[in-house]
Order: sequence, then C-alpha cells, then structure tokens
Amino acid sequence: MNRQASLDRIFDEQLQTLAVALRQSTIAYYRSAVNRFLRYLHTNYPKLPTASQLRRDPHILGWLRSLGQATPPLTNRSRRACLMCVRRLLDDLISNGQPLAEGLILRQDFPPPDLYLPKPLSPEDDRRLHQQLCQTDDLHANAILLLRATGMRIGECLRLQTNCLRHLSPNPDHDGQWALHVPLGKLHSERWVPADDRIRQIVARILALRGTVAGPQPDSSADWLLREPDGRRVSYQRMWQALANAARHAGCSAAVRPHQMRHTFASEMVRLGVSLPALKELLGHRDIRMTMVYVAVTQNDLQREFHRARQALSRLHSIPELPIDHPSLVTSPNISDILRSLAATRHLLEMFRRQLENEKARRKLARLANRLVKVEAELSQLATDLK
Repeated sequence: MNRQASLDRIFDEQLQTLAVALRQSTIAYYRSAVNRFLRYLHTNYPKLPTASQLRRDPHILGWLRSLGQATPPLTNRSRRACLMCVRRLLDDLISNGQPLAEGLILRQDFPPPDLYLPKPLSPEDDRRLHQQLCQTDDLHANAILLLRATGMRIGECLRLQTNCLRHLSPNPDHDGQWALHVPLGKLHSERWVPADDRIRQIVARILALRGTVAGPQPDSSADWLLREPDGRRVSYQRMWQALANAARHAGCSAAVRPHQMRHTFASEMVRLGVSLPALKELLGHRDIRMTMVYVAVTQNDLQREFHRARQALSRLHSIPELPIDHPSLVTSPNISDILRSLAATRHLLEMFRRQLENEKARRKLARLANRLVKVEAELSQLATDLK
C-alpha cells in the first residue's frame, strides 16, 4: 500500500472513531484540516514510503511554512485551529499504536491568538434597529428581537421549541419566575435564561406568526418554534437576510451581523450591573475569560467607573473629627489653647487639600497652611517672651 493511501486510511479511520462522540459539523472541521495537511504531503513528498517515516523536519515544518504562505492568507485563528485538529489526530493515532514519531507538532508552532475587540452595536444603531424590527413585526423580525433580548447564539435560537418558555415558580399565583429554555448549543450545554414580560411577549408573537407542519408530527422534538408560513424551519441564511434588510432600512451606520446581538446584550447587562459570573451563565460560557471577550468597555463606561471609584475613595478617607474646643466653652483662653486650635485647623486644611483634584486650589490651601505655621511660630515666641 502506498504512503498516501496509508495516511489517508488511518486518518479516515480515526475520524470515524471521533464521529461517535463529536458533532457532524465538528468532524467536517477536522476533515478539512486533515485534507489540507494530506494535500501538502501528496504534493511535496509523494515518495515518502510509510507513515512511520513522517518527521517534524522536513514534513511538518514545511507544512507550517505553507500555512503561513497560503493565498489568500490564513488568519492566526484559522492556522491555530488547523494545527489543533491535526495534532489531536496525530496524538490519538500514537495512543492507538500507530508507528508515528512523537512531538511532530509543538506548542511553539502555534501562532499567537488574535485578540478581537467586542463588536456591540452603538446605542444609536441599537435603538434604530429595535424600532425598525418592531415596526416590521414579522416572524423573522421577532426572532431577531428575541436574540437581542436573551443573548442567545443564532443556532440556539433556531433550535428553540414551542414549549421553550417555562413558568418556574412553584406558586401558580407568582407571575415573576419565568425562564426561556435554551437547547444544547455550541458547547453541548443547555441553560435557562430569565424571561421578563418583554421576552414573553416576543415568544407569544412568534407563536402567533409561525407556520405549522401539515399532518401529524412523528417526533415531538421536531416542534420547532421558528417555522416559515409554509411549515419549513427558518434557516440561518433567512435570518441573516432579514437582519441585513432591517439594518439597511433603519439607517444603521454599518452592516450588522446576528452575533452582534449577543455582544450588545452582554455589554448592556454589564452596564446594568450584572456580575460577570452571572453573565457567564446567561451566555452559556464554560470559562469566564470567554465572557470577557463579549464585554465592551466604552470611554463613557471608563469615565463613570473612574468617578464612582473616586467618590468611594473620598468616603473611605473622610476627614476625621478632631477634639477642638468650641470657643464658647473656653472660659480662660490662653496661648496654649490657641496653638492647639491652630494645629488642628492646619491638619483639617491638609486633609481637605489632599481630596481636591483642582491643582490651583491645592496650591492655595498649601499657602494658607504655611501662613498658619508662621502664626504658630510667632505665638510660640510670644509665649516664651511672656514667661
């Protein structure tokens, strides 16, 4: 058996094994990375006799160079994903007893991750788009409104079922404990998202607008919430098109993508005071570092948090009350009492000066304090002369 067929076969067998536990879309992603790797080997090393002769240098290093020189260029994210898929399969093959060399792909081979800023809608575009969607008021517009109100991924929204809205309160008279059941999504986890009156109204409107499947349904799990008037499920492409049309008619400043609804939801929740651990659960993340990627911190947010912290600091370091005798209580004033009052006043001036941000006012208070020092010195000298 030639080298190409041997590698093709063992990789294909390993992918079939992974398909038992992974999604079909994930397997397709692995297969795309493997095919890219095999095409490079087929083209550049057609005479390599066996898989056991696969080496880091020149085979893997040459493939790494080809990824960096690809046309059109691959992003760092695409290159990292490709390396991760191939390394996972190579490691699995070694664990299964295949005669492959160890350490073919190393940690230092991975390009640095791309750090993208979150892309929520601006408050103006968010308001315009919301008004346009409410005005359109069709099935797709309400589905997009539901995305915005819950922070769901678009794939999760498309898999919602008609009974997704649940009343969680054990007391039927208590009307506040409603939640939206979000089905298994990207991270193979399901969750409950609290549902207020607005979310319940959107779901009710979708139920009124959705189409139905003619005839009995063999599987109750196929009772999708989002169905076109003819009974077909709403597609990802149709949602994209509806959002693009709404953004254009609303006069948004830039093109809008469905995932930006999720970014906008996360940023809004933080501004409203939702903690990051709670937001992590709302978004369905496993790691809070992923949640941080979705949170936009604008200059207005920074200004607000900065001044809030400064106000808290001034409350923390409030001016202490000093034991200064009230003039009316001093029956026999003398120079010592006056000196103590001056020292206390100078201390109060200094504590007040440290809280000010106005540099001009701070300098003026420093000059007044220096004058008090001179007055104290002259009074002290007077007390000495009177003895």
